[in-house]
Amino acid sequence: MTAPRFTPPKHASYDVILIGGAMYGSSVAWWLTHLGFDGRILVVERDSSYSMCSTAHTNSCIRQQFSNEINVRISQFGADFVQNMRRHMGDDPEVPNLPIQSFGYMYLAETQAQADNLAQAQQVQADCGAGTRHMTAAEIKADYPFYNVDDIIAGNHNLIDEGYFDGGTVFDWFRKKARANGVEYVANEVVGLTLNPESTQVTGVTMATGQTVACGTVVNAAGPRAATVAAMAGIPLPVEPRKRFTFIFAAAERLDRDLPLTIDPSGVHMRSDGLYYMAGCPPDDDMAVDADDFAPDHGIWENKVWPVLAHRVPQFERIKLVNEWVGHYAYNTLDQNAILGPHPEVSNFIFVNGFSGHGLQQAPAIGRGTAEMIMHRGYRSLDLTSFHFDRIAQGAGFVEKAII
Repeated sequence: MTAPRFTPPKHASYDVILIGGAMYGSSVAWWLTHLGFDGRILVVERDSSYSMCSTAHTNSCIRQQFSNEINVRISQFGADFVQNMRRHMGDDPEVPNLPIQSFGYMYLAETQAQADNLAQAQQVQADCGAGTRHMTAAEIKADYPFYNVDDIIAGNHNLIDEGYFDGGTVFDWFRKKARANGVEYVANEVVGLTLNPESTQVTGVTMATGQTVACGTVVNAAGPRAATVAAMAGIPLPVEPRKRFTFIFAAAERLDRDLPLTIDPSGVHMRSDGLYYMAGCPPDDDMAVDADDFAPDHGIWENKVWPVLAHRVPQFERIKLVNEWVGHYAYNTLDQNAILGPHPEVSNFIFVNGFSGHGLQQAPAIGRGTAEMIMHRGYRSLDLTSFHFDRIAQGAGFVEKAII
């Protein structure tokens, strides 16, 4: 492996330094410029190819099927942003509006407790204007005859603004527009943070190329490496890299309609993917891994995923694996939800971490909210204070039952 080719920043000080330049670093950077922030902004990205970041390995899905209202609202804004990106980005005719392939999520319940949770979540979603239906097994079978629902009690499904979108293009435009608006991007790695004597402010950010640059605000947008960055400021952060496996397969007998993004009670999920189908899951031993560990586990396909696919969709007994990859969740071990806002003691250290698989779909709303927090010390759109770091320090988890 060749050594990274890093470049130094152009200036000795910046008003905002974002550590990590993938979806969240670029979203926050663009929103800052879009909302009128007139300070100097630096984005530091250790992998300028972005080939190993979570953004590059995402399955690019969006859903309103959460059990907590704020998560529903965040994704509703995300759906609006994706489909009206040109308007949000100043009516630039080069910016595309992107479709959402709205085959929807299909959550399946095999126990009464699971069915009750789905019914409660559906009511929360309906109160927010989402189109989720709570369905009996017979209703599921009528709409999607290919499912085996012999062991299913109920399900939730939503065909409105829920499914797959082109997350890579959203990221490209966040980054492109941020740079066009004057944000400086450097290929470099943050190796240290300097705090003032009272440990209440980060005063300097040290690069792998040797420079220490002064900062007004530091944003931790380091994805699965977020805990390493937080530790540089003396802050413990319960975020770790965890592997997630994705498989692309062809079916000898194609289904006669789209396969919703099906959340099987086993923990395996599956969906249509153009001419093919996609499936994924966590490992059975879901533990932290090294941030550079993307080694596959071929036994997961044979022993875990394929048997579930064939059970839930009998036509998938004859399938062929076409491609596979491993990505990382930036996994919040406390409650699997975002960690946002300023640190209560190191007040200019801002978190956008711990999304645990929800990050891409939440990036438009949370990028906007984080920019608002930096500029105004408060939110002007959605109130995201439920996700603030304070709950981490108190060990008080944010309750969200719809975790994949």
